[in-house]
Amino acid sequence: MRGKVRDVYDLDDKLLIVATDRLSAFDVILPTPIPDKGRVLTQLSLFWFHLLKDVIPNHVVSATDFPPPFDKVKDELAGRSMVVRKTQPLPIECVVRGYVSGSGWKDYRTTGKICGIPLPVGLRESDRLPEPIFTPATKATNGHDENISFERAASLIGKELAEKVRAVSLEIYRRAAAYAEPRGVLLADTKFEFGILYHRAHGRSAADDLIWIDEALTPDSSRFWSAAQYNPGGPQASFDKQFVRDYLERMHWAKTPPGPELPPEVVEATRAKYREAYRILAGRELD
Repeated sequence: MRGKVRDVYDLDDKLLIVATDRLSAFDVILPTPIPDKGRVLTQLSLFWFHLLKDVIPNHVVSATDFPPPFDKVKDELAGRSMVVRKTQPLPIECVVRGYVSGSGWKDYRTTGKICGIPLPVGLRESDRLPEPIFTPATKATNGHDENISFERAASLIGKELAEKVRAVSLEIYRRAAAYAEPRGVLLADTKFEFGILYHRAHGRSAADDLIWIDEALTPDSSRFWSAAQYNPGGPQASFDKQFVRDYLERMHWAKTPPGPELPPEVVEATRAKYREAYRILAGRELD
């Protein structure tokens, strides 16, 4: 299966996930890859999965051993691929926000709330929230995900499971944000995905077999801001594909396929931001 960024291969009871260097902007896959992007996504996910493994189990089986016939191309897969346990993914995105930004800022300006959660009056764009909030979203097959209330999420996956993913998502966020901030990175918000292991034992609930899947706290699933440059009241300097978004906005592209080619300076600036995020958070250069 080919996704926007990842290629997924079915290995019966497992999956092989390969993070490519493809880049998606405004829900369109651009023709120009970003070198090292797939390796950053995979290696940073592995870093967080390991660091926070005591919060909740994750789906990683191996990032170095690949079964036939993939063992014949292990050099191409190395650093950007994971063999993972197969699950039934939950039909919601589990978003945690510590700051007012993105679609949350739009909701707040309109309603004074985010996903139905009342917030203090007078917040500016990029202000830190009094406490992190859990703001789930539906998974859109076409177009953008839609923010939903906790009650709506509970109606989709059941109250017990919704309460479990809310608690786990908030704990992962708090721990990751506390790790990142002293290193100069603010975790503005992030998106998690969870799945239920197949073949549950009799008498166990779905919440008992919940595991963390997909990617973990990467520049593609999170807003990472520079703590040194943080200045609430507008957008922030970030460690992601903002260079690409800014370039596309300036050229007045219609944001429909096909996407435009990216010039070398935009590619290199974006690559550098991804690598910098990895270096700061993992504490070492990308191998």
